[in-house]
Amino acid sequence: MKFRVERDALADAVAWTAKSLPSRPSVPVLAGVMLRVTDSRLQVSGFDYEVSSQVTVDVQADADGAALVSGRLLAEITKALPAKPVDIAAVGAHLELVCGSARFTLPTMPVEDYPSLPEMPSSAGTVDAAAFAAAVAQVAIAAGRDETLPMMTGVRIELNGSSMAMLATDRYRLAMREMEWDPDDSEISLNALVPAKTLNDTAKTLGPLGGSVVLALAQGNAGEGMIGFAGGTRRTTSRLLDGANYPPVRSLFPASSNAQAQIGVAALVEVVRRVALVAERTTPVLLSFSEDGLVVEAGGTEEARASEAMEATFTGEPLTIGFNPQYLIDGLQNLGAPNAIFSFVDAFKPAVISPASENGEIVPGYRYLIMPIRVTR
Repeated sequence: MKFRVERDALADAVAWTAKSLPSRPSVPVLAGVMLRVTDSRLQVSGFDYEVSSQVTVDVQADADGAALVSGRLLAEITKALPAKPVDIAAVGAHLELVCGSARFTLPTMPVEDYPSLPEMPSSAGTVDAAAFAAAVAQVAIAAGRDETLPMMTGVRIELNGSSMAMLATDRYRLAMREMEWDPDDSEISLNALVPAKTLNDTAKTLGPLGGSVVLALAQGNAGEGMIGFAGGTRRTTSRLLDGANYPPVRSLFPASSNAQAQIGVAALVEVVRRVALVAERTTPVLLSFSEDGLVVEAGGTEEARASEAMEATFTGEPLTIGFNPQYLIDGLQNLGAPNAIFSFVDAFKPAVISPASENGEIVPGYRYLIMPIRVTR
């Protein structure tokens, strides 16, 4: 194998592929990225039996072939290279990389020991890449991090005709985003539970490429199923989580509210951050709403306290409710709107945060539900 490639194209391809490689691989070859050249095209791929990623780059090839090298090391090297064309050649059990006056020799691993990448499932439809990336970011923040509850670490994708819904919850908050997409089959009705980290990383990479993302979904058993995403020259596949017993979380959204508040997002995020400086990790911030506006308070150890008043439009009976400050900030920062509408049933039931339109109405599409923390005063 011998070829020449642009530094930036190589660095991007290797960095993206290496990102999904396991930090503690079960076998050494899974820490590698496969470089395969055929017909003046370089395929950079990685696979850990859960997630596969592959990107194709145009190169000037002198000889076709394949080599398997440490993904993280190659990513570090290509990122640090000068802005000049890179010459790469497989020589015996080594890979030689020359860029300007920089020269690296890396050991290779046996290509024949590397597992075959899974095939992409059949296409289910396409969705706008930028809109998809924004929607995934809004939802993935609410997914759980606790690996002992794998179901909660996923984002549930619900496909019904031309409607796509994504939901995620860690039991303390719930995010839901609904959007349009372009299905191959207008009668499609499928659900899939995708690992949130994989989905977020993939969407974040495919979003800036523009155009559309192909959603490919194997229609087998939920636990054994696969999902694939393709955009530009990149493709990713991931095993699905078993979502057979995923709770009916949509029912958590209250049917009606007894009080509503409209608040500027940026101002509230600043105030919550400031006030939460005195709060301990498990201490909530208190939001007291009345027709006079909003007072945000928090208390910490040794009677350290903070409070700050701010403008808010409120309708309903005065209300004081406590929230985890970071969960509150996460929801606000992902609304995608300058103003937020809070909808309350009472101080002990979940509150719903929605983006507000310019005329003060709820913008449909995104909802962020947050559980209150009971406080004694």
